[in-house]
Amino acid sequence: MPGTPFTSLHFQLVLLRRMADFHPELVDEARHTLGVSLAEMREANRRWQAMARAPRARGAAARYRSVLGEPESRTKRRIGDLECEALLWPVPLWPTLRFEALLAPNGAVWNEWLVRAPGVPGPRLHTVEDLRPWSCTVDEVARAFAPARPKEGTAPTRWRLEFTAPAPAGAVPDPTGQRRRWLADFTWGLLQRVDEVG
Repeated sequence: MPGTPFTSLHFQLVLLRRMADFHPELVDEARHTLGVSLAEMREANRRWQAMARAPRARGAAARYRSVLGEPESRTKRRIGDLECEALLWPVPLWPTLRFEALLAPNGAVWNEWLVRAPGVPGPRLHTVEDLRPWSCTVDEVARAFAPARPKEGTAPTRWRLEFTAPAPAGAVPDPTGQRRRWLADFTWGLLQRVDEVG
């Protein structure tokens, strides 16, 4: 891999490398689907970090274009008083998702994560049991269990949401009848796990 062009395949390995802390078994399955070894995944992540930290590193948006090509779509989006631009790229490993880079008016990348592809219906999320790993995105969980509260992630490219929902079927019922608090962990915007908040 060293010396070869860094492609969208390698970028998918970067996404997977960050998810391995939560679900190594899912990452292993995805690696086999892509036909790459664990060593190749580690090397892709090393090269990505070197590209990002190089003294003359290009900006994040330019780096994504160099690796992923021109965006599949570009959409204007208003956040408060600012008009931003959302760039979307396909991610073959997750065909119903897109990688989104949200650009500020000055061209800097404000946010970068996986989102549902435009026009593709997301999963039906009604209970905590519906929240399976890799099944939904930050936005989808936030909408389904509003008002969800964003929490600080445990590392870069990680997000957390705290929300309330009934206990899963079969759980010991709460004698007070109150909804329980849950904490959802995401990596690159994709759900990894949900834990009950004690």
